[in-house]
Amino acid sequence: MEVHSHYPLKQFNTFGFDVHAGLFAAVGTTDELLAVLSDKRYCTLPLLILGGGSNSVFCDDFDGLVVHPQMTGIEKQAEDAEFVYLRVGAGVVWDDFVSYAVQRNWGGAENLSLIPGRVGATPVQNIGAYGVEAKSIIHQAECILIDTGERRVFSNAECAFGYRDSVFKRAWKNKTVVTHVVFRLRKEPVLQTHYGHVADELKNYPELSLQTMRQAIMAIRRRKLPDPAETGNAGSFFKNPVVPNETAMRIAAADPHLATYPVDGSSVKLPAGRLIELAGWKGRRVGNVGVHPQQALVLVHYGGATGHDIIALATAIQQSVYDKFGVHLEREVNVILNPPNN
Repeated sequence: MEVHSHYPLKQFNTFGFDVHAGLFAAVGTTDELLAVLSDKRYCTLPLLILGGGSNSVFCDDFDGLVVHPQMTGIEKQAEDAEFVYLRVGAGVVWDDFVSYAVQRNWGGAENLSLIPGRVGATPVQNIGAYGVEAKSIIHQAECILIDTGERRVFSNAECAFGYRDSVFKRAWKNKTVVTHVVFRLRKEPVLQTHYGHVADELKNYPELSLQTMRQAIMAIRRRKLPDPAETGNAGSFFKNPVVPNETAMRIAAADPHLATYPVDGSSVKLPAGRLIELAGWKGRRVGNVGVHPQQALVLVHYGGATGHDIIALATAIQQSVYDKFGVHLEREVNVILNPPNN
C-alpha cells in the first residue's frame, strides 16, 4: 500500500470533476486499512472514505486523506433452505455483484441492476430503484471503527435503514469504514414487477425470469439515464419528497399525470423529477451543467464545470420548486467542500 500526494480524483467521481486529494491511499485488505488509519502522520487530517464516487459532488480539491477501499471477493458464507448468504468486499463493483447473483438464480438484487458505485456504499446510502431498496437484502455490514480500529458487525436492524438513509449517515457518520457486506438472497426469487414502467417493459420478453427482469431494468435505465462514462452525473440528485396528503392533492389537481406513493395515512411520496419538470427545468442547460432531457431528477456535467456550478443549479431548482409548489427538495448526493464539511 502506498500513500500518494496530490492524487487526481477525476476517475473516482462520476461527475468527472477534475479535483485532487491531498493524500490518497487505496487499501485492499482490512489490515491495510487499519495501518493507514493508525498512522500518526495522518490521524489529524480530514478523512474521506471514497468508493466509486457515484453519489458525490466535489466542489474543490480535498485537503486531507482520501481512503479508497478495494476489498474484493464474493464468497458464500452460509445457506439454508430458503436463502443464500454472500459476503462481498466493499470494493466490488455493485453491478458486477448483481450480475453474479442473477447468473446463479439468486434473487433480490435484480431491480438494482446498473446502479453505479461499489458494494461498500450500499449500507450507507440504502440504494434503491424500481420498488426495491438494498435494505431488503442486506444481512450485515462489517465495519472498522475509525477512532479505535475496532471491528464491528452491524445487523440489518442496527443499520437503521430509511429512505436513502442509514445509521452510517447519522449516528455513525464519519466514524466507520465498511469493509464487507453480507447479503441474503432468495433461492426461489420473488420478482417485483409492479413499479413504474417495469411491467410494460417485461412484455417485450418471451418469459418472466430473473434474467429477463435484469434485462428489462437495464433497458429502462439505459433509455432514461445517462451513462456516467459519457456524461458526468451522480444519478438521482434529489430525494423524492414526502408531503402531507393535502399538499399532494393540491398539486395533483393541477397535474393529472402526477404519481403519488402512499407512505402512511397522512402523507405521500411525490416524484421529485416530475416536480422539477413542471417547474420548467427538464432539459435546461446552464453553462456547462444542466438537467437531463430524459430524466429531470438527474443533473449533468457537460465538461469544464465545477461542483460549485452543479450546486448553484441545484439550489436554483430547489428554490423554483418551492416557489411553485411549496415543497422542499432534499439533496441525495454527498457534497464535499473545502474545508471539508462534517
